[in-house]
Amino acid sequence: MSKYEKTYVTQANFMLHGGDYNPDQWLDHPEILADDLKLMKLSHTNTFSVGIFAWSALEPEEGVYHFDWLDDIFNNIYQNGGRVILATPSGARPAWLSQTYPEVLRVNESRMKQLHGGRHNHCLTSEVYRKKTQEINRLLAERYGNHPALLMWHISNEYGGECHCDQCQDAFREWLKVKYSHDLKALNAAWWNSFWSHTYNDWSQIESPSPLGENAVHGLNLDWRRFVTDQTISFYENEIVPIKELSPNIPITTNFMADTPDLIPFQALDYSKFAKHLDVISWDAYPSWHNDWESTADLAMKVGFINDLYRSLKQQPFLLMESTPSAVNWHNVNKSKRPGMHLLSSMQMLAHGSDSILYFQWRKSRGSSEKFHGAVVDHDNSSENRVFKDVAGVGKILESLSEVVGTTRTSDVGILYDWENNWAINDAQGFGMETKRYPQTLQQHYRTFWEQDIPVDVITKEQDFSNYKLLIVPMLYLVSEETISRLKAFVANGGTLVMTYLTGLVNEYDLTYLGGWHNDLQEIFGMKPVETDTLYPNDKNHVSFQNKTYQVKDYATVIDLNTANADGIYQEDFYVNTPAITSHSYKKGKSYYIGARLEDQFHRDFYDNLIKELALEPVFNVKHGKGVSVQVRQDQNNDYIFMMNFTEENQPVTFNSPVIDLVTGEELAGGITLEKYEVRIVKNTR
Repeated sequence: MSKYEKTYVTQANFMLHGGDYNPDQWLDHPEILADDLKLMKLSHTNTFSVGIFAWSALEPEEGVYHFDWLDDIFNNIYQNGGRVILATPSGARPAWLSQTYPEVLRVNESRMKQLHGGRHNHCLTSEVYRKKTQEINRLLAERYGNHPALLMWHISNEYGGECHCDQCQDAFREWLKVKYSHDLKALNAAWWNSFWSHTYNDWSQIESPSPLGENAVHGLNLDWRRFVTDQTISFYENEIVPIKELSPNIPITTNFMADTPDLIPFQALDYSKFAKHLDVISWDAYPSWHNDWESTADLAMKVGFINDLYRSLKQQPFLLMESTPSAVNWHNVNKSKRPGMHLLSSMQMLAHGSDSILYFQWRKSRGSSEKFHGAVVDHDNSSENRVFKDVAGVGKILESLSEVVGTTRTSDVGILYDWENNWAINDAQGFGMETKRYPQTLQQHYRTFWEQDIPVDVITKEQDFSNYKLLIVPMLYLVSEETISRLKAFVANGGTLVMTYLTGLVNEYDLTYLGGWHNDLQEIFGMKPVETDTLYPNDKNHVSFQNKTYQVKDYATVIDLNTANADGIYQEDFYVNTPAITSHSYKKGKSYYIGARLEDQFHRDFYDNLIKELALEPVFNVKHGKGVSVQVRQDQNNDYIFMMNFTEENQPVTFNSPVIDLVTGEELAGGITLEKYEVRIVKNTR
C-alpha cells in the first residue's frame, strides 16, 4: 500500500460536521425538534451523535421500549441530508436499573458503594450490567444497523473510572492468576512483597489499592491500573457483540479524552491497548484558549501533540468527536473563543489528521449541569448570534475540503509516549513529587518540530520503530528488556535515538535493574548514569553546549563516561566539568543522552542540529515567524497545506511554489499575510 493511499474511516467521503444531539431531552417540545432540522441546514452541519445518554427515553421501565421517537430522528435527519452516529447508552443508566439491580453500582477505593447518579457509575464486572447493556444494544442494532442514515457506532461515552466491589476483587485475582501463571511466588517476587512483610500465601489475601489498606506497593498499583484498562476493554467488547454481529460493516469508535488544563493524554486508561479494539480513533478536545498562563501558540503546540498521538495510534485519520464552538462549563474560568479562534482551532484538528469537526453539544440543555456549556444552538434558538454564525462559517469551509478526507501524514520523526510509564513514574516515591511531568516533557521535545513544520508521529512502545530516522524517548523510567532490545536494533540498523534523564530505571514490574543501568543501554550510549540530582525550584546550574550556556532545572544526571563523547558540560555543583549531554556512534546509528532538564532554547538548538544532520524537512516549505504553524496532509498527487496563525498579530508567510486556495479557488504565489488567528488551506499539486 502506498504511503499516500487514502483511508476512509467511515463510509463518508465528506468532512463530518455536527455533534452530540439530545432530542430525548426535548420530546415534549416538538416545535424545538422541528426547529433543529431547519437550523441543521442553516449551520451547514451533516452528522449527529444520537442516543449517548438516552437509556431512560429508550427503556423507561424494564422491558418497556420506546423507539418511535428515535425512528423519527433517524428518518428526519436522513431526509434532511444528514447522517447519524448512534451511541450505545451504557454511560448513564436509568434509575430503575440501579434500584432493581443495586449490584451494578460502583464501590469506590474506600469500599463505599456509590448511589445512583452521575455518569459511568457502574461496575465494569457486573454480569447484570453487562447483560442489560448487551440487551439494549442488540435492540438498537436490530432496528438501526441497516438504516441508510447510520454512519458509525459510538460505544458508550468517555470510558473511565474503576470499581472496587467484591466482583471486581475476584476478577482482579483471576486476572493476576493468568498474568502470573497461577504462581503466587512469582507475583510476590514481581511486587517485591518481602518489603514490609507483605508476602501473600493465598490469592484471596490480595485486594485492590486502597487508602484504607495497601497503596504503596508499586507493582500492585501498576497491575491494578493494567487490570482496570483490560476490564474496561472487556466491558466494551461485551457491548459490541450484537453490533458486530448485526452491522459488521459499520465502523465502531469510542471517544478518548485529554486531561486539562495541561492538555495531556487521559491517564486513567491505557489508550495504546484500547486503540487495538477500535475501528476509528476519536477524541474530545477542550483546550483552554485565551488563558493567562501560556501563549496561544504554546497551547496550539500541545493540541498538535495530542492530535499526533491519537492519529499515530492507528496510523490513519481520526475523528474529533467533541469540541465546543465557544465556551465550556467546567474549566475554572469558562472563557469564550474570540472571533476567528473557532475556525482556526477547527482547522488545526483537520491539519493533524481529523476528518470531522463535531461538537458537544448541538443544543444547550434547558436545565442541569450542562445548561451553560457551549453549543451550536443557544437558548435563544437563533441562527443570528455570533457562535452560530461561526459554526456555519466552519461548515461552509468544510464543504470545500472533501478531497482532503482520507489523506494522512508521514513522518521521519517519532516520539515515544507510554501510559504505563507515566503511571509508574508518578507512583515512584522519589525525585521531585511535583516536577516529574512526563507528558509535558515530551511536549517540550515535540515543540521544535512543531515550530519548524516537521511532521511527528507520537508512537507507543509496541509500534514499529524502523520507519523513523529519529526516535525521541524522554523519561522512559519504566522500560522492559524487550523494548530495550528493540531500541538497540533501531540504532544498530542506522537510526538516531535520543534519551534523557530518568530513563531505564525499572523493568515492566517496576523493579529496578540490578547492577545499575541495563548493559544494552550502556552499549548503545557508551556511558551510564550513576546518580540523579533533584533540584529545588530556586537551585541553579547550567550546561555549556556548543559555545552556549543553558539553565538546568529540576533534574541533573551525573554521568560515568565510557566511549561516548561529552557534548555538554555541567558548569556548577559537585559534578562541575562532568558530562551533561553525550553522543555515541553505535554500529550504523547514533545515540544521544540528555542528562539534565534544560530550557526550551536548548531543545531548539539541539534538535535544529539533528534536523540538519538527518536532512529532516517540512513537507512543503513555508517561511514564517514564531507562532505560525504549517501542517500538511497528502495524497498521491497533492499536498494539502494548512497555514495557521496562532498569534495576536498579523504574520507574513512566503512560499516558492504557487498554490490554490481550496476555499476561494484563487491562485496564490510568493506569499500572503495571515491576520490574527487566520488560517488558509491551500493545495500544491506535485
